Amino acid sequence: MKKLLLALHIALGAIVFNPIAAGAEPSHAIAMHGEPALPPDFAHFTYADPEAPKGGTINYAVQGTFDSINPFIIQGSAAQGILDLRFGYNVYDSMMLRSYDEPFTMYPLLAKSVETDDERTFVEFTLDERARFSDGEPVTPEDVLFTFELLRDKGHVRYGTTIKKIAKMEKIGEHGVRLTFAKDDRELPLILALMPILPKHATNAETFDKSTLTPMIGSGPYTVSEVRPGERVVLKRNPDYWARGIPSKRGFDNYDEIRINYFRDENALFEAFKKGLIDVHIENNSGRWASEYDFPAVTSGDVVKETFDSGLPSGMYGFVMNTRRTVFQNQDTRRALTQLFDFEWANQNLFSGVYTRTKSYYDGSDLASYGHPASEAEKALLAPFPDAVTPEIMAGEWVPPVSDGTGRDRAFLKQGFEALKKAGYEMKDRKMIGPDGKQLSFEIMLKARGGEELALAWQRTLASLGVAVTLRSVDDAQYQQRLITYDYDMILTAYPSSLSPGVEQVGRWGSIAKDAPGTWNFAGVADPAVDSVIDAMLKARERGAFVDAVRALDRTLLSGAYVVPLYHRDDQWLARWKRIAHPDKVPLYGYQLQTWWRQPD
Repeated sequence: MKKLLLALHIALGAIVFNPIAAGAEPSHAIAMHGEPALPPDFAHFTYADPEAPKGGTINYAVQGTFDSINPFIIQGSAAQGILDLRFGYNVYDSMMLRSYDEPFTMYPLLAKSVETDDERTFVEFTLDERARFSDGEPVTPEDVLFTFELLRDKGHVRYGTTIKKIAKMEKIGEHGVRLTFAKDDRELPLILALMPILPKHATNAETFDKSTLTPMIGSGPYTVSEVRPGERVVLKRNPDYWARGIPSKRGFDNYDEIRINYFRDENALFEAFKKGLIDVHIENNSGRWASEYDFPAVTSGDVVKETFDSGLPSGMYGFVMNTRRTVFQNQDTRRALTQLFDFEWANQNLFSGVYTRTKSYYDGSDLASYGHPASEAEKALLAPFPDAVTPEIMAGEWVPPVSDGTGRDRAFLKQGFEALKKAGYEMKDRKMIGPDGKQLSFEIMLKARGGEELALAWQRTLASLGVAVTLRSVDDAQYQQRLITYDYDMILTAYPSSLSPGVEQVGRWGSIAKDAPGTWNFAGVADPAVDSVIDAMLKARERGAFVDAVRALDRTLLSGAYVVPLYHRDDQWLARWKRIAHPDKVPLYGYQLQTWWRQPD
């Protein structure tokens, strides 16, 4: 039902006149496609309860470690909870705030209004005169310009990639900032609206690109009150937070204190939750979800186990092949490997049968290419690249091979063997030998022991065909460093998907991101076809053209065989102690922790 409502909303939004698209005057909001769902006088987001009680402490848990609280730079492993999607933009406010009940729409926060033209060649933000940093100083246009310049020059590459698209930055009047783009860009005004703003008067530009454990000043609802490196970060509510009464913040930020507790071991984290030391546990382990929630607090009702419906596409979770390595530069080799993961065995024996095999980067949504033959518009987009998409994927008919689930399916293995033969390999002395005379072999790098059972299962399957796979588990710090420098053969990771994929796809798959350190182009993709369809996606004005471009991207990525598709689920799993409550309304993107609260004693 939720996805049906979303489709209707999109279809209607695409044909309703949008004042901001015409550039007639400043608006309270801006949408990627169509018009904002909420009017200028909206009272609050529909999924937030403005009457939610305030007070108390929330304890979250994270597996891993951290050595910095600067989330804007490449250096170090930054603590969560300061500026992230899961726990929220707690310390830093952005220009505008995203509604998670719409595909991609921004509403007022630091900026009270936004203006752009029909071509989206510029964006102009007018700051709310009330906006203040936590030290009481006003947020000014000078702070905005300083932030963009600083993030462009010394921030994480994702910031630089975005801000370098701006040709001119200027102050307009007392409270305005106008950003003129090097070329028109449909998504750029919304991406810039998501940018957190730093105080010019309290930020050391010279040392900004260095890791730090010294709390920084922001304009968000919380300040950093305690830092225990690798162990805990404590955020305390700012009683003078400037935006606590504006519509887009009503019902948010309900705790007096937020604690982000770090655990190196997943089992220790779960035990802490069972003992009540952690209030909310986001569950991703299917076996545990199915069989380990029988402890006394669940039986008594003190712990509530919940599933949340989400209208999000599946995203892609899988083994990512680093094409910078010689072993994965042959596309036929990659395609053969994508056919050799025995999902049916793994799903039943490791995951209690709860998962669905992933067939698209956007499974479960109208953005998926699976089940949809390429439209004429898609064919036109892909025409300059006749070899970019396989016929089966162009027809929307490709699915990963299916086994009988026994783990010994000879037909399944034979199909994979034939694919390896096509790639130039042959079996000699029980080893899969390539044209170079060497055995097909590679290493899978894992973060701690995450995904080890899955990797072992695939290792066993490949070993039966003479493919040598080794597993290497590294700690969080080493894992992050090797990701930044692309020092691995293969990793196991997830690419989340939104209802409005956009410029982040450049960082994941664009040629420009292949050699830049610290991007999400883990596979090292540099394909003109991929670049071209991403560009078409970013320029699309109407929903139909946007869907065509995303499906074309889906087809090129699947045909390129950069990732071994694994599985997904349609709902979200979470357990909470009943002292933590949430609104009844769940938005399209699923639960939103920033709107939850602690029940008064």
